[in-house]
Amino acid sequence: MKKLLPILMFGACLGAISTTVLADPPVPQFYAEAQKIAPTGKLGEVVKKEKIKTSVKGAQAWKIAYISSDVAGNKTIATGLIVAPVGPAPKEGRPIMGWAHGTTGTAQNCGPSQILDPVVPLNEYFLIGGNSWTDYGIPSVEEFIAQGYVIAATDYQGLGGGGRHQYSLANTNGKDALNSVRAASSMKETGAGKKAALYGWSQGGGAVLAVTSMPEYVAQKGTAADGIELVGAIGLAPYDNAAMVSSPPTNEAEAQKVMDGFINMFSKTVFDFAHLSMALWGLEPGNPKLKLTDLFTDDGVKAMNEIYDNKCMHTGADTLSYNFGDSYKSLLKVNRTNTLEWVNAIIKGSNPPAKPIAPVVIYWGTADVTNPPIMGKLYQEQMCKLGASVDRVQLPGKQTHFTTPGTSAPFYREWVKDRFAGKPATDNCALAAQLPI
Repeated sequence: MKKLLPILMFGACLGAISTTVLADPPVPQFYAEAQKIAPTGKLGEVVKKEKIKTSVKGAQAWKIAYISSDVAGNKTIATGLIVAPVGPAPKEGRPIMGWAHGTTGTAQNCGPSQILDPVVPLNEYFLIGGNSWTDYGIPSVEEFIAQGYVIAATDYQGLGGGGRHQYSLANTNGKDALNSVRAASSMKETGAGKKAALYGWSQGGGAVLAVTSMPEYVAQKGTAADGIELVGAIGLAPYDNAAMVSSPPTNEAEAQKVMDGFINMFSKTVFDFAHLSMALWGLEPGNPKLKLTDLFTDDGVKAMNEIYDNKCMHTGADTLSYNFGDSYKSLLKVNRTNTLEWVNAIIKGSNPPAKPIAPVVIYWGTADVTNPPIMGKLYQEQMCKLGASVDRVQLPGKQTHFTTPGTSAPFYREWVKDRFAGKPATDNCALAAQLPI
């Protein structure tokens, strides 16, 4: 189990395959213009913004494009939302909540900020009341605005701002979340200060855990808003690739076993395979030594590119199922190559093995089969050994991956209020080894 990487199943998503050439969907003007901007500015610098309407009482909102960077240090353009209370801010500035969303897909039109009315409470596709083909919105947006917080909600790079989305690379996605906070702090209209907390779900949960263990990146000088102080990080059903590998492989034979293990684990259904294949597709742009042809057949590479370049999560999954049925495993090579590089890329793009710079809390449900709770358990055990403050909270009832955000909201809102108030965080590190999976 420890040699497997269930990480790659977090979030879900998939795309479309066709025997015909797919035309690029029309790109809204804001994003079309953002994709033409060279990412040459400071980290967190807002290079484009547009004020938008919101039905949230007492709030004002903007779509933004801003400068971020990826796992390799390359600067990128990311898009997202900034939401702030209306009216004068306190002298010290408003606290900032940085939201990192769960899996929505990998195509350019999969960024949650592109929905017609994006600044609303979290709206999930799978739940009763879900009214879209994707998940969108911001958890607890109304409560946070009422409490005087500014919210920065990243789309991540590749989901509207151009470039290929580095899905499953928590290192890249976490930097996007942090730089959205810098963007919010740099905007005079928001009244934002320097204190911030991060919260993320699924893909976003892994992202906030990762960047919280990047002290040098957080403390970097010469950004659009130096001196951001992280007071806490909230992981809602997060994933952590590296935590699942007890001993990283040192040669191709060991790497083959690791790769074969998680491929077998996540190929039992076409839905699982869609998660796996999208994760592998998202790893390639983060490392020039990776080629999809290492793992996929020629037909598989063609399918993956058409699917993940063009469709978002749920519509893509349906397309993969329709076109391949039970034969989806044939898209993978029997004899895979370069697996050591692939496994090392997975580990490098995951949560760094460093003590978090702020208290962390993880909320999880016993019925979560999308991001197995073992990932959060192993993360806690490893970080607690480094002297971190990590609390891991089992939610009441039988909560799934998709009920976790709503069920955890009353808990994390109180938790983050205490962090901004300067109260010390408690944790259950002393019991980590005895806590349930």
